Amino acid sequence: MTEHTTGFPSEPGSQWYDQEAGPLVRPYAVTGGRTRPAVTGVHFDLIALVTLDPAAPGIDDPALGPEHRTLIELCRPETQSVAELAADADLPVGVVRVLLGDLVERGCVTVSRPVPPAHLPDERILREVIAGLRAL
Repeated sequence: MTEHTTGFPSEPGSQWYDQEAGPLVRPYAVTGGRTRPAVTGVHFDLIALVTLDPAAPGIDDPALGPEHRTLIELCRPETQSVAELAADADLPVGVVRVLLGDLVERGCVTVSRPVPPAHLPDERILREVIAGLRAL
């Protein structure tokens, strides 16, 4: 690594914008130029829940990049939403969606959608059921 007159380290092929930022990697480089997940039939909206599959292959798979491994590690302790994963991994949501598509294809994670509010029982009905159970 060499030092420029600005005091920021540089390596061939990397560009430093400030001390804290580190080298800039464009999102298309992380996804290999892809803008959409390769997997079909799975919708990666912001509230979709991502769970690590217990039978998932290990993260030492050489086909997995560092960003894939980061997402797996974030899902290890508990289920996370796509929005939470993007924030915690410090990656754009579009990039996270593409990477999650890769992980779904490899069987590392599963994606589910929370129950929409329209399909939840009405609060009034639940209160009546509770009142009926208390009356027993």
